[in-house]
Amino acid sequence: MADEAQSRAEGPFTTLGSRFRNLPRSLTFRVVAFSSVWAIIALVVIATVISTLFRQVSQRGFENVLSAHLFNLIASVSATEDGRLLGSPNLGDLRFSEPLSGWYWSVEPASEALRNSLRSPSLVQQVHSPSTDAVPFDRSFQRKYLEEGPGGERIEVLEAEVVLDNIDRIARFRVMGNRSELEQEIADFASRLFAYLAIFGLGMIAINVFALLVALKPLGSIRRALANIRAGTAERLSGPFPGEIAPLAEETNALIESNRRIIERARMQVGNLAHSLKTPLAVLMNEGRALGGEQGMLIANQAAAMQKQIDHYLQRARAAAQRNTLASRSPVNQTLARMVRVAEKLNPDKRLETKLPQGEVTFAGEREDLEEITGNLLENAMKWAKGKVALSLHPPQHNGDRRFRIVIEDDGPGIPEDQARQALKRGRRLDETKPGTGLGLSIVADLVEEYGGTLLLERSALGGLRAEVVLPSA
Repeated sequence: MADEAQSRAEGPFTTLGSRFRNLPRSLTFRVVAFSSVWAIIALVVIATVISTLFRQVSQRGFENVLSAHLFNLIASVSATEDGRLLGSPNLGDLRFSEPLSGWYWSVEPASEALRNSLRSPSLVQQVHSPSTDAVPFDRSFQRKYLEEGPGGERIEVLEAEVVLDNIDRIARFRVMGNRSELEQEIADFASRLFAYLAIFGLGMIAINVFALLVALKPLGSIRRALANIRAGTAERLSGPFPGEIAPLAEETNALIESNRRIIERARMQVGNLAHSLKTPLAVLMNEGRALGGEQGMLIANQAAAMQKQIDHYLQRARAAAQRNTLASRSPVNQTLARMVRVAEKLNPDKRLETKLPQGEVTFAGEREDLEEITGNLLENAMKWAKGKVALSLHPPQHNGDRRFRIVIEDDGPGIPEDQARQALKRGRRLDETKPGTGLGLSIVADLVEEYGGTLLLERSALGGLRAEVVLPSA
């Protein structure tokens, strides 16, 4: 009982783990994973390209603005005859009037003939200017460099030296823009871009998953149709299928029909064989009884043994033919309940305890084979029991093993372990005082083997034999 409880407790987790292990083999998972990875790579590349282009455009625009302000500044400043710089530049941007805004301009003398300097109201302290050796002027007598502004911000400086008049008085013009503000705008744009593309990517993946599930829905219909065929509730695949799947459904139906014809032909041949041998064997048995004496009894007994052997091999051939069919399904609970009622009527002096589960168990095979297996075991138990027989049915556990167990126990003498194998041989009888042919357990063993099951004989807790049969369930 503890093992069964543990199996029930671990069953859902084991099943969930097996699903995750089989996930990479799923066609849906493969297509979704491939499309998702490709979408992520494409969106990352797109975001990188767009953000790079935006940075380049923003920097170029920033530099163009600085260049335009520099030209306006140069045009707005002049020098008096006594060497004073004169002018009130209006660059059209209020940030040059706001202290520590990061946007500044200044005009400083670069020759001894000029005496004063001019600066924007926003520039509250001087900004360091590197030497011309560190940052030289270009052919347009301009240079560009980055410095730290008065407010701790990072500023870009565009500087030019201009000759103001014909006596070669030179002034140094500088326009400074807030580079930290530009970098922050670029970073904000990149973050918004990645966020929007992430939302777009998730939506695209969701649409791909939905479209894929809709496209693969006919495969689910085929799977359910095949499950109905295996369960015995349908005989063929039916329903409208897309053009890509319709040939598969047609070939599957043709295979099922071919298998059914083979089984029917085998059944017909088995029936013909049984019918053709029935009359000659009956004649032999009747002639033997009529002949009488020792020779007559020998003929009758051998004819009866031949009949038993023929029934045994015909039963095994029918089981082998039915083992891999799709539509062979039999209810186990109902079959066992019916056989228990018959056994109780035939053995009123024996007490038969039955333990059947609430849920229905379905045998993946023929009802006649299940009756043959349980009937022989139950008959054997009732024959040898002193007064009590127990029959129990154990449904499949939730651990991936799709097999059920039938256990029949009695309180009889049992079978020693060294003789258990001998009891399974055809015609082998451990006690000649009991009636029978010795074929019951061997028939059970052969049928169980044909269905890929197992038969175990051991000592019962009741004192007698414990027979456990494991068979596949649907």
